[in-house]
Amino acid sequence: MLCVQGLIWLDPALIADYDLAFDCCDLVTAEYGVIKMKSETASLAQFVADLQFSRLPQDVVERTRLLVLDHVGIALRARHAAALNSAMSDSLDALGLSGGDAVVIGDERGYSPAAAAFYNGNLAHSLDFDDTHARGSIHPSAPIVPAALAAAEMTGVDGQRIVAGIVAGYEVQIRLSIALNPTEHYNRGFHPTATCGVFGAAAAAGSILGLTTDQIVSAFGLCGSQAAGSMQFLVDGAWNKPFHVGYAAMGGLMSAVMASKGFIGTKESLEGTKGGFLKAYAPDADPTEVIAGLGEAYETMNIAVKPYPSCRYGHAAIDALIAIRAANDVDYRAVEAIEVGLPRTGWNLIGDPESEKQNPKNYVDGQFSMAFVGAVAIREGRMGWDDYETHLDDQDTLALCKKIKAVVDDRAEAHYPTNMSGVARVDIEGTSFEQMVVDPKGEPNNFLSDAEMRGKFDTLVAPYLDPDSLDQLAKGILQLDDQKNIHGLLDLTRAQPAATLKAV
Repeated sequence: MLCVQGLIWLDPALIADYDLAFDCCDLVTAEYGVIKMKSETASLAQFVADLQFSRLPQDVVERTRLLVLDHVGIALRARHAAALNSAMSDSLDALGLSGGDAVVIGDERGYSPAAAAFYNGNLAHSLDFDDTHARGSIHPSAPIVPAALAAAEMTGVDGQRIVAGIVAGYEVQIRLSIALNPTEHYNRGFHPTATCGVFGAAAAAGSILGLTTDQIVSAFGLCGSQAAGSMQFLVDGAWNKPFHVGYAAMGGLMSAVMASKGFIGTKESLEGTKGGFLKAYAPDADPTEVIAGLGEAYETMNIAVKPYPSCRYGHAAIDALIAIRAANDVDYRAVEAIEVGLPRTGWNLIGDPESEKQNPKNYVDGQFSMAFVGAVAIREGRMGWDDYETHLDDQDTLALCKKIKAVVDDRAEAHYPTNMSGVARVDIEGTSFEQMVVDPKGEPNNFLSDAEMRGKFDTLVAPYLDPDSLDQLAKGILQLDDQKNIHGLLDLTRAQPAATLKAV
């Protein structure tokens, strides 16, 4: 055997034996006695095409059910609570994209599959309550599940196909973000949930649609021309962030469908030298991270869920502040100063610039203000969605914001990116209380219990569904892989008669 520049020359007689040893996810091809390393694009495409429910570890299946439950609860609440609903609904009407059979979670009307993926993606990300992945610095479910649900409605596939498709999407999206180095990607002004999400959405939809490896390669090729999402929304509280995710969900679905119909996309969308994703979107991407442990180690198990509807980088500090408050019977009116220590990437998002973070003007500002969520946490001992409406106009809370300073903390930075850790110190009348949280509530090592997941879902959904429908929906999602199709479950999310609901 001789290996030169990534090529392995073997006796042709041995090739058959090597082929027998290689599983579907192996990263090699054999031709004319030469074994070549597959490209990152081809490796991911083959993984997606070959992934079957029967190959998934049971813990991955169980975790996926819980993540879908969380996603649906958030999206349903958002359909009634998010500020973007009126503009979104009117826009889809104007574009002629309403009136189809596909379901937008919590909406009485039907939409085209593309529009449903788009709208559901917006909803899932509009409350900033959706799941995260620390090392990838992304929200996995928000672009993936909407594309998967739309593809499942188009095809009528069973729950096992849906679960496998969602996992395929998770693995693709997360691995791409890790490979880019999320901090560097952010520093270039990109939102990785969106840029990587379109590939994950295509993987999910492509898996459910039954695309071949070559077709998924083409779908990824089309995704490379749609990978977008600017972080400029942080400046003015605009609604771009959920739009990013909805667009990624729709783009991934469209790419998969077009590829299934023979539309050809570029073959080296990830590693290509003329503008491949890994080269164009970060200065020093590591392609090996795309395929490391592919098919063996599931990044799905490293997805976290949120107990608070705000940027994940602040959750460890919120945990710390709530704990300090409870342990020391803190009265917020006696607080002199609070210092919160964050990893640098988190500080860039929710701590800087200090003057703006201490003066939030709207709920997007609040979601990305350590000062605001910290003020609510120390005042109320919690941080929930309804607290935005209550506290953004509360002068005591806004005054407390100005006492909260976020800094880059070496202890938190030392745990990043494995953990989004945080430190909080509260100064009261000459006494300081400090606590560090390494694994915030909801992280894989501190995951919510099944009862806590169901509790979050019930709290989000209860105002809008009758108790029987709510219970059927939750139990159905938690048995997703036993469902013959997704239609009945999605129908359960539709709004009850208006007289029984809170106002939209």
